[in-house]
Amino acid sequence: MKIHIFGASGSGTTTLGKALHQKTGYRHLDADNYYWEKTDPPFQIKIPLAKRNQLITNHFLAQANCIISGSMVSWGTAWASAFNLYVFLYLPPAIRMQRLRDREIERYGDSLKSNEKIRMESKAFLDWASQYDDGTFQGRSLAIHLDWIKVLDGKVLKIEGDTTVEERVDLVIKQLDLA
Repeated sequence: MKIHIFGASGSGTTTLGKALHQKTGYRHLDADNYYWEKTDPPFQIKIPLAKRNQLITNHFLAQANCIISGSMVSWGTAWASAFNLYVFLYLPPAIRMQRLRDREIERYGDSLKSNEKIRMESKAFLDWASQYDDGTFQGRSLAIHLDWIKVLDGKVLKIEGDTTVEERVDLVIKQLDLA
């Protein structure tokens, strides 16, 4: 079974992927670990698309049961048919943005106040993430995800609203017939 969990930044894709891994034992891969080189501070250097796809494909294909969390809509057309189940998470913008602000504080702590570069990069990230629901935004957006859903070759489960992780896990498990 191959599962892809996607949605806006802050919608809970990684959290759900980890929880499903705990429940099912399926290997969990986080797309961010293939999108970004490991740097300190994180999220500074993008891995080129071809290398990113090669790395994640090797790990993905080596598993009979695998969960990938994180948006892969721009990673190539092969991903639109690579999974048995696609799980789309949607949260209202106010909740999602508060989660992201809280995560930035947790991730960077006092550096958000003392380090100008980190503060500016955090602000730029939050500004970018806040545009997800804007129908004219050209980056990762609700419109792009909804369009992608139309071409996916696999079952799609949409989970909308501020549900608990346990509720989300239960909804996915029901789709897998593992309940």
